[in-house]
Amino acid sequence: MNFTRLYAVALRQFYLMRGSLSRVLPLFAWVTVDMALWGFLTRYLNTVAAAGFSFVATILGAVLLWDFFMRVMQGVTMAFFEDVWARNFLNFFASPLTLWEYLGGLVVSSVATSALGLAAMLLLACFGFGLSFAAYGALMAPYLAVLFIFGIALGIMASALVLRLGPASEWLVWPIPALIAPFAGVFYPVSTLPPWMRLVSRLLPPAYVFESMRAIAAGLRPSSSSPVLTAGLLALAYLAAACRIFELTYRHATRTGLIARYSAESVG
Repeated sequence: MNFTRLYAVALRQFYLMRGSLSRVLPLFAWVTVDMALWGFLTRYLNTVAAAGFSFVATILGAVLLWDFFMRVMQGVTMAFFEDVWARNFLNFFASPLTLWEYLGGLVVSSVATSALGLAAMLLLACFGFGLSFAAYGALMAPYLAVLFIFGIALGIMASALVLRLGPASEWLVWPIPALIAPFAGVFYPVSTLPPWMRLVSRLLPPAYVFESMRAIAAGLRPSSSSPVLTAGLLALAYLAAACRIFELTYRHATRTGLIARYSAESVG
């Protein structure tokens, strides 16, 4: 892998954002709205909750982590869509750029954009509403790592979906986080779900993260690191599967000529 070419893919996204305020504002606008909305809600709930229980740590912390996951996923898909919308996707592969260097560039772009969004959310949540991540201790790092890896995996899978079906199918990508959230138990324990949904939850890395986070916020220290370890292994498995799916989809598109007919009108 040539890291110079990988860097070039990410650098293109930087130049696009530098020259367009409409691409930069969404990195901060939506996270600001989310943090303000949920922050004031949790502040109100704290006034009517039992003493000693903090909705800020349980709900606002969950919102922050879930928003971070969505920003990671969208960081990959938006970088891919930029190349699709500009009809620039084919130009990349007319160069010596390999598929893995291209994917690596998308991941680097996602790292940069999600880090900016996370910094903005942390500032608002901590200084605006008193959210402290010190309560989660050293587990905060693996929590973020699991959500980051799973977000990258879903971003690559979503890009493969659009590559296979065509640019007009991008609307299938946006609902993915909303479809996963009920199974992941972002705002409530997985135990409240019906049995068939709990089975699905066991296959989703975020479910382990949010269950552990709620336990810590309630004052229960985890007896072992197995939930986070399980979540990490699942996330890595999803990432490996996503890369393989993207590779097979790209090969199919080039072999069948679908990639040469890439336009907003061609779906199928």
